Amino acid sequence: MKKYLLSIALILFLFLETNAHVGHYSKYNYLEYELFRNNKLIGYHKYSFQRNNGNLVIDNNVSFKIRKLGVDLYKYEAEGVEKYKNGVFLSFNSKTNQNKKKKYVNISVDPVDKNLIIDGSSFKGKASKEMIIGTWWNHEIVQKKAQISAVSGRIIEQKVEFIGKEEVVIGDKVYKTLRFNFSSSDPSLSKDKKLNTDIWYEESTYLWVKAAFDKTGYWEYRLKKAK
Repeated sequence: MKKYLLSIALILFLFLETNAHVGHYSKYNYLEYELFRNNKLIGYHKYSFQRNNGNLVIDNNVSFKIRKLGVDLYKYEAEGVEKYKNGVFLSFNSKTNQNKKKKYVNISVDPVDKNLIIDGSSFKGKASKEMIIGTWWNHEIVQKKAQISAVSGRIIEQKVEFIGKEEVVIGDKVYKTLRFNFSSSDPSLSKDKKLNTDIWYEESTYLWVKAAFDKTGYWEYRLKKAK
């Protein structure tokens, strides 16, 4: 019965929010998240929204490092730009330095069939316009059968499960959220390539509040600032 009710809730969520997902975030100009590993603060993820005559440009940057005894064991830096016109996706570009290994992705839209053209360090080719960039801020990702890596352009086929409604406490604020799990639908992937991430979106605004996953430690993104 519980699974049935959760399924109904998810169907209503998807049905009522079919259009203008980008528009849901029109009141936000800046989002900032703190990144924790094993409950220790190691970095941040920031988004800046710029709007002008129907154009939306989202700059995002990520920075974190893992240190031990004062020595940097792992360092990660990434910058990306996501563009929309009247709520329709136009392009995405990013550059990443992953512990001195450089990765990139450039994504544009084919003017004829409107499918995506990907030039990335892990994948080059076309992809369905029904896919979405895995930048997480846009809750439309819960509707998609696949996301595109914002780091390398790799196509990640996914299964999305609605876990339920939860209260998330960050600092002195309580968020009423919808919790989802994203997992890889391709069983042949190696363990380090598999997706298994929980994401929480605020129920009333669809604001991304938190994300968590296990990979050589327990990682959490927690909302720090939204304005």
